[in-house]
Amino acid sequence: MKRLALLLCVVLAACSNDNVPDVSSEKAAADALQVLQQSSSADGKALYAACAACHGAKGEGNVALSAPSLVNQQDWYLFRQLNGFRSGLRGSHPQDGYGAQMQAIAKTLPDEAAVNAVVSYIASFSAEPAAKTLDGNIKRGADYYSNLCGACHGPAAEGNDKLQAPALAGVDDWYLLKQFDHFRDGIRGADEADRYGYQMGMMGKTLPDAETAKDVIAYIQSLAD
Repeated sequence: MKRLALLLCVVLAACSNDNVPDVSSEKAAADALQVLQQSSSADGKALYAACAACHGAKGEGNVALSAPSLVNQQDWYLFRQLNGFRSGLRGSHPQDGYGAQMQAIAKTLPDEAAVNAVVSYIASFSAEPAAKTLDGNIKRGADYYSNLCGACHGPAAEGNDKLQAPALAGVDDWYLLKQFDHFRDGIRGADEADRYGYQMGMMGKTLPDAETAKDVIAYIQSLAD
């Protein structure tokens, strides 16, 4: 679980606004690869050291590096996404430069024990809702969320592990918007083998425009206040 969490940190850091890794993120990826190669698969704390450069010592994230907070992501979801990178279900699209970077790192994890070790270490951090960075029409967003998102992600965006729908409240709003754009544009979830990603890819096309997406995410962010 610990190595998985570390790889996930780097994977999430790879999703920037322009999908093109910059020098700092490339260095973080190189550092992560070195740590993964030198650390025990059971040493989540040591493995997380490579994540901390982008995601922070306590998983708080860094918007300047396009590295989302990890502390508001559920452990089962982190585990699934990290394995998605390892298998190639995520990060294979040619326009997803950061995803490709994370995929390369994830594939260095030798087994699921390593993945579990990193995730377990991240789970030891204190959770705190991410800071608001986007504005939108919360009332309109609430209407769209209730009609299109709430059935899976929950009325308070608390998530539903039985449906494999992660919690959204408290997650970085800028990161949610970027991932929604990826689903809408087919950059993420285009592979039918990625069952849940493919489902979200279809949902990403249901909102009428980019402003509505911001409204929905502004509403989700308000649920964490």
